Amino acid sequence: MELKLKDEYIKLGQALKASGIVSSGLDAKYIIQDGLVKVNGEIETRRGKKLYNGDIVEYEEKIITII
Repeated sequence: MELKLKDEYIKLGQALKASGIVSSGLDAKYIIQDGLVKVNGEIETRRGKKLYNGDIVEYEEKIITII
């Protein structure tokens, strides 16, 4: 799945919500804190991590490419 940036960056929690992987910011907070989300192949535990063009987010079998 591709997520198109509207600004220079998007925060990780917002990207998960915008892509439909989670239904709320609270759900995003929990899966990120639990170490279930990877950014560019590394576990990311910061919900406010800034994602830029070319970053790849992974959660379970789902992959989001930031464009």
